[in-house]
Amino acid sequence: MPYSLSQLRVFEAVLYHGSYTRAAEQLNMTQPAVSMQIQQFEEAIGFPLLERKNKRTVPTQVGAEILPYTSQVLRAYDDLLAVIDRQKGNLPKRLTLSVTASASYLVSQMLQTFSQTQPDIEVNLDVSDHKTLLARFENHEPDFAIMGEPPRSRGLDSESLLENPLVVVAAAQHPFAHQQHLNLETVLAQRFVIREFGSGTRASIEHHLRQCGKSYTQTLEVRSNENVKHAVAAGLGLGIVSLHTVQPEIDSGRLVVLDVEHFPINLHWYIVMRKGKQLSPVANAFKQFVMVEAARSIDWQ
Repeated sequence: MPYSLSQLRVFEAVLYHGSYTRAAEQLNMTQPAVSMQIQQFEEAIGFPLLERKNKRTVPTQVGAEILPYTSQVLRAYDDLLAVIDRQKGNLPKRLTLSVTASASYLVSQMLQTFSQTQPDIEVNLDVSDHKTLLARFENHEPDFAIMGEPPRSRGLDSESLLENPLVVVAAAQHPFAHQQHLNLETVLAQRFVIREFGSGTRASIEHHLRQCGKSYTQTLEVRSNENVKHAVAAGLGLGIVSLHTVQPEIDSGRLVVLDVEHFPINLHWYIVMRKGKQLSPVANAFKQFVMVEAARSIDWQ
């Protein structure tokens, strides 16, 4: 019995979400239809492919071996359709982007400007932590991503986009707000509002502090950059964030950038995509737009 592309898509979606129900929602199918596709796929292969563990649907040993190949087949088929559409002059207007949470404000500004020239564009913008974003690449989901330092493996290509300075910020009324040349050790004695484990920004900050031979003294952990900004503005501690992320709060006077030794941390944003990825015309147009605007040193805020 031949295996259908529909079966491969359902199989991949169930494993990505760890749930028949969530896969059905993504694929716009009923849960019984998803179950039927999996059953037919397993019957055709002759082995069980999925099982339940800790309330999640996970692959069996056979399923785990099959999954990378099903993903390759589906992405190759999608690339084939993109090439055919391009040859026919059909220009897909769907753009699928992934960004790390700290880049979401920056990318939103880019999309707003780009959309003025592409009014009928359909955008799927996923904001994830660093670990989740890499998992999306494993599933060949985004056209490309905008993120911090990309991994050197995983079959990814990257291009430097824009400087991404990480700065120390405080509430406007903080005693350090108007001081200059602050000593790093003195600053680190304060409580810091930090991101959760898995955040690429947090990993970069802690790597930088280790190189300086320093570490936080007290921390308050939160799960988003918005929460970091709100907590710092409320006086719950200092923060270390991307300058792009806090520009609106700086402009409004709610937050200030502190003058601290060994800061800012000079990082970069990157455009990251899978090696050999065939971009649709609209995805390629957005990528070129972003690179040109960055080269002109456009202030996205």
